[in-house]
Amino acid sequence: MAENDVAVQQDAAYGTRTAVTASGSALRTWATAGYRWLLLVFLLAGAVQIFLAGLGVFRLQDNGLEAAGDSAFAPHRTLGFAIAGIALLILVSALTAWVGARAITLSAVLVLLTSFVQSLLAGLGEDTAVYGGLHALDGLLIIGIAGYLYGSAIASRRGAGKRR
Repeated sequence: MAENDVAVQQDAAYGTRTAVTASGSALRTWATAGYRWLLLVFLLAGAVQIFLAGLGVFRLQDNGLEAAGDSAFAPHRTLGFAIAGIALLILVSALTAWVGARAITLSAVLVLLTSFVQSLLAGLGEDTAVYGGLHALDGLLIIGIAGYLYGSAIASRRGAGKRR
């Protein structure tokens, strides 16, 4: 297919048809690969995030509960903001690759949960413990959504390989 030629691409999983150019197809290919890699990095960062939360809690216990929570949880907080940035990159790559409406919606939910809800619950948790508990549950929800997206992306890749 020449660069200016247009082909109709059928997405069997979502029943959609889109017109793509050769250069647009290459961009989608790169964006799809980036989407999968970003999800993997996101999941690994999530595992580190859980470790850092536990480290912060036990550091507080070692230093007495009067110790400043800011220093004990600083690495956890910093990685949390980085994870929110990765979630935004996941959304951009999902939109560029057009991985499907469900995956794009869940990617947007990841951005919302990591950038807004986590910070809100962490802030409220400083005054009311139940919000701190919800902060932890929201973190598990975030990891679950990312795991679902990653599994779907890998399954989609394997399915595409069998169709060729």
